[in-house]
Amino acid sequence: MTTGLDADDLENILQIDIVSDVVCPWCIVGFKQLEQAIENTGASAAIKWHPFELNPDMPQEGENLRAHIMRKYGTTAEQSQETRDRLTGLGAGLGFDFSFTDDMRMVNTFKAHQLIHWAGPEGKEHPLKMALFEAYFKDGKDVSDTETLADIAAGQGLDRNEAVRVLEDGRFADVVREEESFWRQNGIEGVPAVIFERRHMISGAQGAENYASIIRQLVDNEAA
Repeated sequence: MTTGLDADDLENILQIDIVSDVVCPWCIVGFKQLEQAIENTGASAAIKWHPFELNPDMPQEGENLRAHIMRKYGTTAEQSQETRDRLTGLGAGLGFDFSFTDDMRMVNTFKAHQLIHWAGPEGKEHPLKMALFEAYFKDGKDVSDTETLADIAAGQGLDRNEAVRVLEDGRFADVVREEESFWRQNGIEGVPAVIFERRHMISGAQGAENYASIIRQLVDNEAA
């Protein structure tokens, strides 16, 4: 699997665009399933991440995660725990640790998406995205906080001071909003949304076998 390639390098490489949010547990599950499918098929793939906010109106202070899920989706505390247990099991099988806690909070992710956009030309989009997933779901960090985000960026070899400036001056705010709007206008209302070769969109975490089947079909079609 490859990330951040130039256009000239993409010949014979499967292009996969993923629309997601860093506080979406099914997004990291879906990616890990996709990653497994790519490895199992031996395909070469270029991954490009795109922004989506599950809660664009979430205030800076955030909201208790369980309370948020119960309010937004009408679930009970028992159903919420069942989902957490399921995700924890799925994650463990895919090599990703979910560490849910009672005080975990849902937060606004607009700054996180701006940071990811900035990291793209630096060749750090993918590792930063992975680090943000881990920071939120494993380490319980506030991925809406500027200083926390700057620390995460620095951990991936990016300039911490510049990361702070990027988030404080909002230089990429408009372009991120435009891209979010683009995906919504093209019918994406939930994530993850995985687009193969800019033509075939699959919604949700569909499992490694299903992803592998899609990849094989696309590779076979290209070879035909």
